[in-house]
Amino acid sequence: MADHDDLSDSAPPWDEAPAERDENTVDIFGGAPAATPVAAAEEGRPVVQDPPPETGDAYTVLARKYRPRTFEDLIGQEAMVRTLANAFSTGRIAHAFMLTGVRGVGKTTTARLLARALNYETDTVKGPSVDLTTEGYHCRAIIEGRHMDVLELDAASRTKVDEMRELLDGVRYAPVEARYKVYIIDEVHMLSTAAFNALLKTLEEPPPHAKFIFATTEIRKVPVTILSRTQRFDLRRVEPDVLVKHFDKISAKEGARIEMDALSLIARAAEGSVRDGLSLLDQAIVQTDRGATVTASVVRDMLGLADRGQTIALFENVMAGKTKDALEGFRALWGFGADPAVVMLDVLDHCHGSAVSKALGPDALSMPKEQAARLAAIGAHTSAGTLSRLWQMLLKAHEEVRRAPDAMAAAEMALIRLCYAADLPGPEEALKALRDGAPIGGGSPGGGVAIGGGGGGGAVSAHAPMTMAAPAAPAMPVVASFDDVMALIAAKRDIGLRLDAEQYIRPISFRPGAITFEAAPGAPGNLAGRLVRFLKEATGQPWLVAAEGGGGAESLMERQKREDREALEEIKKDPFVSSVLSTFPGAEIVEIRKLLTPETPPLEPDEEEG
Repeated sequence: MADHDDLSDSAPPWDEAPAERDENTVDIFGGAPAATPVAAAEEGRPVVQDPPPETGDAYTVLARKYRPRTFEDLIGQEAMVRTLANAFSTGRIAHAFMLTGVRGVGKTTTARLLARALNYETDTVKGPSVDLTTEGYHCRAIIEGRHMDVLELDAASRTKVDEMRELLDGVRYAPVEARYKVYIIDEVHMLSTAAFNALLKTLEEPPPHAKFIFATTEIRKVPVTILSRTQRFDLRRVEPDVLVKHFDKISAKEGARIEMDALSLIARAAEGSVRDGLSLLDQAIVQTDRGATVTASVVRDMLGLADRGQTIALFENVMAGKTKDALEGFRALWGFGADPAVVMLDVLDHCHGSAVSKALGPDALSMPKEQAARLAAIGAHTSAGTLSRLWQMLLKAHEEVRRAPDAMAAAEMALIRLCYAADLPGPEEALKALRDGAPIGGGSPGGGVAIGGGGGGGAVSAHAPMTMAAPAAPAMPVVASFDDVMALIAAKRDIGLRLDAEQYIRPISFRPGAITFEAAPGAPGNLAGRLVRFLKEATGQPWLVAAEGGGGAESLMERQKREDREALEEIKKDPFVSSVLSTFPGAEIVEIRKLLTPETPPLEPDEEEG
């Protein structure tokens, strides 16, 4: 017993303090004795410090960290916030809301804020309120997504009608602790037709304690029967200057240094989406070492964008028709890693900027003043019609570059086409020059381009400029009339062009180098262009072919048919033919043939004398 008492009085082994290890002892696994940092430094060995203790908290991305907590934090949606504030202050709160807009503008965030506002309650506030500066009783649970009366659902994963019926079965029950039972349905356009139909009756006559908040990026896919039962709010894209200020504030809070030009690039790439912009800002902050400044060039490399100054210079060369400089500039951008499709998109943006600055001035462009002045200078020296034509060509070029198997080759071909077409005269200018007999300028110094107009109207031209001397070519045919043109087409054996020209071209006027005609009904759209290219190749001279609305003479085929009818009527008037037709009722003249009588050769003088 004594032994037992001694054991009971002693402390248990797990409460005893562990014995300190002797620094000079050898490790049980054969390691060297532990050394203090001082001893290690004296021996010249590296000092291994323990890693800093981890906090255990996962990093929160900026898009989540700076998600708005109040309606005042929503940027760029002042109109919606004002409408909601007035509705809440007057008690005119709808039972269903529809929030629509592009990605990242705050639809889901606004829905959660609405859920908080509907169920807002503090010691002093006992009704719905949009003033959420003071956290209410239910706010924290709603923010963390664990409030039992606020159900947030994703329509993409609950598209079936059975799931919607199961959801609506709980609508008739009163909320457990909050004022309203709030249903937030995100991407509501993905519900099936049957699910929408199941939702209709509840939206028509909802219980007083239920509120519905829908969010969607595809408002056109939502049935009108649903839209008519909701109060719709269109969340606007956030303007780039507003995004830049917002990103600047967040960068300051994060202790990051980012140039304003870099923030402008991020805001421009975000395309009005706050979430997209914050994701890009998050990525930009880690592009440099801690404390270093993130420059515009770093962000440009991160986004894969070409230098804006270089793309403006490329656009200037295109507008000046400098094919060589434009191609060299594009290849330099390609060498820096720029995407050809992005380069074409930038040139498209510069064309738009030039047109806008022409109408509103350079201050209307959201870019640095020096760049805006360069685009304004292009707009000042270029007609609105030319800019409009280049815009259409650039749209097509951008699509070609995106779809081409070799994007670089497609971009270079597009630039060559743009350089040659930049200073071509428009249809109105070409027709005016044609009427006045003035030389038709245009085309870059590097060569010419043929642009064919449609059969229904417009002007087409092939340039080389008119003032340039054509290269000397032996035995070039002389074309002095439209009949000469048709004879030349027949001599070159271009059967398709000959048939179309005989059938659809009604000549209005002709002079060497210019043809004006009326297109007959059914004329192919490329007839004028084909005629331009043929005459350019056949004569070695530039030609202008204009198709006007009316006033043309007969086409060759129409004239031939008329002459055949007239010949037929003449033959019918002949007494012999008339008597034959009357003798044989039902007889018809099917074809008229001209018999060729051989000419008698003239007699030689000796034969005449004989």
